[in-house]
Amino acid sequence: MKKAIEKHLTLREMILEHIRDAIISGTLKAGSRVSEPELAERYGISRTPIREAFRQLESEGYLSVIPRRGAIVSEFNQKDVEEFYAIKSILEGYAARMACAKLTARELDRLQAINDRLSELAEQNDIKTFFKIHSDFHDMFIKAADNEKLKELITSVVTRFQRLRFMSLSLPGRMKIAVQEHQKIIEAFRAHEAETAEMLVRKNAEYGGRVLLDGAVTASQRAELQIDL
Repeated sequence: MKKAIEKHLTLREMILEHIRDAIISGTLKAGSRVSEPELAERYGISRTPIREAFRQLESEGYLSVIPRRGAIVSEFNQKDVEEFYAIKSILEGYAARMACAKLTARELDRLQAINDRLSELAEQNDIKTFFKIHSDFHDMFIKAADNEKLKELITSVVTRFQRLRFMSLSLPGRMKIAVQEHQKIIEAFRAHEAETAEMLVRKNAEYGGRVLLDGAVTASQRAELQIDL
């Protein structure tokens, strides 16, 4: 029974990874349909783990599951990006301010260890692992803020827009800049400078949105150039 459950979870994770990668790489374009029957046939499995994967991807902002149409790759516009990062910067900035007086020496050392690991991953250009551990960094000071309602709000917003965060961190040089920004945040925490910590975390979020928008503009300009040629 245990092996069957583990196999089921593995299949779901495999499908999640496959669709995420296809969307991030652009193989699956915004607005395109993701076929449940095709995936079931390709992997030789029932539709249950596929539907579970679709629900997970919908919660992360990758897909929109529409009745009678199925799963469609979500589309984001400039307004979506601006609004998400504005909310993220305010909520996480406040969490950093509240956490500043509460973070223990052990927690600060843990933040440093996480950032050291992120530095290694940035050098290796390992975006998938970087993304997971990057979330651990933010989760630690959000938890230290000791405000459950704030934590729930941040988790809800961030989970819904995981795709945007991943895309932002995937841009050239972005991982190394994130490590540098984190280091400044750690230094502010160690110095118990709450206002500085809040300002740095807010700038960190705002920058993530700005580079994503700049990257989208650049990609659009490249496409137009190719058409002209």
